[in-house]
Amino acid sequence: MAGKPEDKNLDYESPDARLGGLTELSNLYGLTPKVEAAIIGAIAEGHRERLISLIAPLHPADQADMVERLNQAQRHRFTLMMRQHLNAQMLTYLPEDILEEVVSVYGVDGLAQALPELDSDDAVDILEDLEDEEQAEVLAAMPVGERLIAEDALSYPEHCAGRMMQREVVVCPSHWTVGQSIDYLRGLSDDELPDDFYVIIIIDPARRVKGQVRLGRLLSSGRPVRLENIMETAPHQIPATMDQEEVALLFQRYGLVTASVVDAQNKLVGVITVDDIVDVIQEEAEEDLMALGGVSGAHLRASLIASVQSRFLWLFVNLMTAILASVVIGFFDKTIERLVALAVLMPIVASMGGNAGTQTVTLAVRALAMRQLGDDMVNRFIFREAMVGLVNGFIFALVTGLVALLWFQNLYIAIVMGLAMIANMLAAALSGAGIPVLLARLGVDPAVSSSVFITTVTDVIGFLTFLGLATLFLV
Repeated sequence: MAGKPEDKNLDYESPDARLGGLTELSNLYGLTPKVEAAIIGAIAEGHRERLISLIAPLHPADQADMVERLNQAQRHRFTLMMRQHLNAQMLTYLPEDILEEVVSVYGVDGLAQALPELDSDDAVDILEDLEDEEQAEVLAAMPVGERLIAEDALSYPEHCAGRMMQREVVVCPSHWTVGQSIDYLRGLSDDELPDDFYVIIIIDPARRVKGQVRLGRLLSSGRPVRLENIMETAPHQIPATMDQEEVALLFQRYGLVTASVVDAQNKLVGVITVDDIVDVIQEEAEEDLMALGGVSGAHLRASLIASVQSRFLWLFVNLMTAILASVVIGFFDKTIERLVALAVLMPIVASMGGNAGTQTVTLAVRALAMRQLGDDMVNRFIFREAMVGLVNGFIFALVTGLVALLWFQNLYIAIVMGLAMIANMLAAALSGAGIPVLLARLGVDPAVSSSVFITTVTDVIGFLTFLGLATLFLV
C-alpha cells in the first residue's frame, strides 16, 4: 500500500479523488501534513462526510492533536460537524482548556452519552477537568450505574489513587480452575471487560486481595490447575488515598505493570495500570519543570492576562532580590569608584555562584521528588555537595584569578577574585542543597521557591565577599 505512487503524490485539486488515498495514508502514518491540510480543507468547505472519513482512521491521540492545531473558530465548526461521530477516547487526550471548548459545543447530553463508553478512570479524568456546575449537570445526565461509579471516584481527594484507578477489574476466587476462569472471561461482554488488563485479581469472600495471576501464566497452565496454585502474592496494594506521585514512585521502583487499590478495610476497589502512571510521571515532571522556571500553570494557549498573572509574582520577587543585591553593591560604591576593575569582575563571581547553585538545587529537587533524601541521607548529601562546591571553587579560583592577573596586572585583585570565588561556590553548594530540604520540611514546594532563594544567596554572598575583600585588601 505504501508503495503505490498515488499515495505519495495525492491530487489536492480533486477532493473526492484524494479521499481514499488520504484515508490510507492516515492509517499508515497518523496525522501527516497532507492529512492535516485535507482536514482543515474539509472543515472550511463544510464536507462533513469527507471530514468523518479523514478523522475516523486516526488514533484518538492524533485526533486530539488535530483538534489542538485548529483555531477556536475551526474547533467550533469541527465539533459541530463531528458531534455524532466523535471518538470519546479522543477527549481523554485533550488539555483542559481545549476540552472545555469542545464540551461546550458537544453539550451536556452528548458528553453524558459518551463517557460511559470509556473506562471509569478515563471518564473521571474528563469529569474532574470540568467546572463544578457543568460536572454536576453531566453526572445528572449519565446512566445511574456509571454516575455512581464516577461520584465515588470524585469523592476522593484530587491527585490520589482513588481518582486515577480503574473500577473495571477482573476478579476470580482462588478455588477456581484455569478452565473455569477462561470460560468466565469468554462469557463476559465487551462492556464488562476492561479495555486493557494484564492480571486476574484473586480475592477472598470478603473481597480482600489474596494474589494475582498474570494472563500469560493463566493461558500456559492446564485447565484443571487451580488458581491458588499459580497465583503470585500481590504485596504492592495501594491505599485509595495515596498521592499519585507516591503511586508513580512505587511503579518505577518495583517495575509494576498493574497494582490493586484497596480501601480503608483493605477491600479491593480498583486497579491502576502502567498507562495511567506514564501520564502521572509526565504531569509531575512538567509541573516541576515549569515551577523551576517560575511559570507554573502557564501554557501556549493562555490569554495575555493569564500569562502576565502567572509570571508576575516571581518576577516581582526576583526584583526584590535584585534590589537587595544592589543595596549590597551600594555599600561599596566608594571602593568601586576607586577600582573600576571590580565592576568588571564582580558579575563573574555572582554568575558562577548562581549557576553552581542551580546545578545543586536541581539535584536536590529531583532527589526530594524521588523520595531519595531521607533523614539519613540529608546530611551526607549536603556534605558531599559542599565538598563539590569547595573543589570547584578552588579550581575556578585559580582560573579566574589567573584571568584577572593577566587582564589587570594586579596580584591583589587576582587573590581577591580567587577567594571570593571559593566563598561563593561553597555558599552556592550549601544553599542549593539545604534550602530545598528546608522548604520541603516546611511544607513548601521546593521546585517553586528554591531558585529565587538560591539566586539571592549567591548574588548577595558573591558581591559581599568580593567587594568586602577588595575593601580590606585593595583600598
